[in-house]
Amino acid sequence: MTTLFDPLRVGNMELDNRMVMAPMTRSRADDEGVQPPFAAEYYRQRASAGLIITEATNVSPMAKGYVRTPGVYTQDQVESWRAVTDAVHSHGGKIFMQLFHTGRIALPDFLPGNAQPVAPSAVIAQGSNYTDEGMKNFVMPREITKDEIAATVYDFGVASKNALEAGFDGVELHSASGYLVQQFLTTNVNLRTDEYGGSIENRTRFFFEVLEAMRSEVGSSRLGVKFSPQIKFNDIEELDAGEVYRYIFERLNEKPLAYIQVTDQTGANWHARLRPLYNGLYFANGGFTRESGAELLAQGGADAIAYGTKFLANPDLPERFRRDASLNKPDKDTFYTPGQRGYLDYPTLAQSV
Repeated sequence: MTTLFDPLRVGNMELDNRMVMAPMTRSRADDEGVQPPFAAEYYRQRASAGLIITEATNVSPMAKGYVRTPGVYTQDQVESWRAVTDAVHSHGGKIFMQLFHTGRIALPDFLPGNAQPVAPSAVIAQGSNYTDEGMKNFVMPREITKDEIAATVYDFGVASKNALEAGFDGVELHSASGYLVQQFLTTNVNLRTDEYGGSIENRTRFFFEVLEAMRSEVGSSRLGVKFSPQIKFNDIEELDAGEVYRYIFERLNEKPLAYIQVTDQTGANWHARLRPLYNGLYFANGGFTRESGAELLAQGGADAIAYGTKFLANPDLPERFRRDASLNKPDKDTFYTPGQRGYLDYPTLAQSV
């Protein structure tokens, strides 16, 4: 019976356990997308995770959708990330970088020259975005051109190459949470009539082009992807999600990746529906506890469990789970604030004792 503490082979890596640190935006980078030196300590503290997946990282200046989010498209950014990977590896950890483009949920505040954000089609998202001045409503995006699509695909490939240069063990494509890649998959944001819109084959075209650009730089064994079917976050609607993700998974089976990560917080039991469709490693994400994660692994419903805020607030989460110890509570007020408070000061079990 598989447990949270069993090792797991991912690509060419051997993970010490099956507890994955999920990607979480922390907004500690500077305005140029460069990570501060203390980011290395944050990730080092959590090196006992079987695998760390970093916060979503911008592949270009036009990808940025949140305050103080890091990038990996300049040399200074790459150098700042190298300190992170060195720190994690020095403590026996494994780490992948998650790459994304926020598409229509970006605000002009974060884009070069206060540019208008891009999306598959000119459809505004209902809702608002976090800034240090308070929440601001989303703005109308413009339809991305085919030349810009090609340039964005290229950006994902270069960012993947840069991630390896920075010392990462691999990269993860963020095709979830209502960002650009998932926007192309949807029925409410993608209204295009060209080869990138309409049929499922067309709506998934951008996803597969991005994936191949990344694969060409890092190979399949160092490439993961994250999905979140029918997530309501960022005003996403996927009326035919069952057919879309079946199509995607069937094609992914032709060239299995290092893993796929699926977040299910919809109550639609996506893990049970999608896990049987994929022949490779399946990471389950979505509010798991120690007990529910262990149960899903024991049932063969996943190969690893991704934990988000539990890792944020508990740097030594595997040890706490091993001892069935109490957990620190996450401080939501410091999730996205600058500085070290709420970032480096969560105590380990030993420090608590």
